[in-house]
Amino acid sequence: MGDPDNLSSFFEEIKPLIGEYVETRLELIRLQVIRGLSQTVGLLVWIAVSAFVFLVILIFSGIVLGLWLSELVGSQILGFGLTTLIIVALFILLAVFRKSLFIDPVVRAVIRRSGKELGKSEDSPVE
Repeated sequence: MGDPDNLSSFFEEIKPLIGEYVETRLELIRLQVIRGLSQTVGLLVWIAVSAFVFLVILIFSGIVLGLWLSELVGSQILGFGLTTLIIVALFILLAVFRKSLFIDPVVRAVIRRSGKELGKSEDSPVE
C-alpha cells in the first residue's frame, strides 16, 4: 500500500476540492430545479390566461347567440333561455370529457417539459 503520510497529505490536499465540487453540484441542481419550476409556472399561467380569454369569448358569444335566437323565435326570454341550455350542455360535455381534454394534455405537457429539462441537464457536461 501507500505511505500513510502520503495518503493523509493527499486527503488533506483533496478535501477542499471535494467540498468545492459538492457545493458546485448542489448549486447546479438548485438552478436546474428553478429553471424547471419557472417553465412549469409559465405554462400554468399561459393556461390560466387562455382559460380567461375563452371565458370572455364564451360570454360574448352567448350574448350574440341569445340576441340572434331572440330574433328568430320572437321572444328574448326564449332566445336567452335556449342560449343558456346550449351553454349548460357545453359545460356538461366539458365536465364529462375534462380528463381527456384538459387534465391529461396538461400533465403530458408538464412531463414532456420536465423530461426535456432532465435530458438537457444529464447530457450537458459538467465544467
